[in-house]
Amino acid sequence: MPAKVCWLRALAGNKKRKKNTMKTLMIIAGCLFAGTLFSQSKSTANKLDQDRESIKAMCGIYKVSFDFAETFAPDTAYKFHERYSEHGIEQVSLIEETPTKIVLQHLLIIDDSTIIKHWRQDWVYENKEIYNFVKDNEWLRTNLTSEQAKGTWTQKVYQVDDSPRYESYGTWVHVDGKHFWEGTNDSPLPRREFTKRKDYNVMRRHIRMEIFNNGNWAYIQDNEKIIRENGKDKLLVWEKGMEYFSKGKYDASPALKYWEKQKAYWADVRKVWEEVYAKYPDLKLAAKVDNKRLYESLFELGDETCNSKTYVKGTANAEIKKIIDSFLKAS
Repeated sequence: MPAKVCWLRALAGNKKRKKNTMKTLMIIAGCLFAGTLFSQSKSTANKLDQDRESIKAMCGIYKVSFDFAETFAPDTAYKFHERYSEHGIEQVSLIEETPTKIVLQHLLIIDDSTIIKHWRQDWVYENKEIYNFVKDNEWLRTNLTSEQAKGTWTQKVYQVDDSPRYESYGTWVHVDGKHFWEGTNDSPLPRREFTKRKDYNVMRRHIRMEIFNNGNWAYIQDNEKIIRENGKDKLLVWEKGMEYFSKGKYDASPALKYWEKQKAYWADVRKVWEEVYAKYPDLKLAAKVDNKRLYESLFELGDETCNSKTYVKGTANAEIKKIIDSFLKAS
């Protein structure tokens, strides 16, 4: 066979083999791409499940220790305040749940007949609206981009009367057997200090929520106590805080009994607040009305409407709205 013919046949064979090879590679690449998308989708779903499990793991009955200590001040003449240490028994209950929102209500048990509706934390997945605390009972709404919110959970913390306190967002991390979330926010003074101190007006909280495999969890804080004036911040002092929730065989029945009586009333309070949040992108609240704080008025109404009879949903909506509206101020 002439060399030229052999060369042409070889070339044709090579072209055919190359064509088949390219076709095979394209099929493999397509399968790999589809497999990657499936893997990513499955991974995202698994991650979301882990996030939700970590948040809901905070539910239960706990002994809670509250320990805070000032650690560093830029002014060497600053006199550190005494350390704060307290403890109590707290029931944490799941009161609302959707695929993208989990609501946990804390109830502080003083004794069998004295229960305090404590703070509430809402966890919202890929939330795009944050209420930022300014100072003097004022909050301004900030919008997040889709990129900023992607994969994150916003922790919205509310005061005992379900008014806003602070909000921040971050990503839950699950690695090396650890499960934690971190966020930063500005907030009002903590209750342990807001009636006692006037030397600062904003607390910037650097928060780490960590869930441990033994059923306990911790609310770890590195707090900046800030003086905010004329749009400028001045650091007064740093503070280290640890709220540790230890599971144990404590009696949750007083808290559960209290909440069974009051839960429909507080669901109405939350509903009225949601209407307020939808109406006011910026929010400012009076400290007192008729010499009462907001929580005092709402707690009194709750006791009046719930303790003597079973509360019917919607019964106190008009009165709840009237009380909250009376505390709203033009921002």
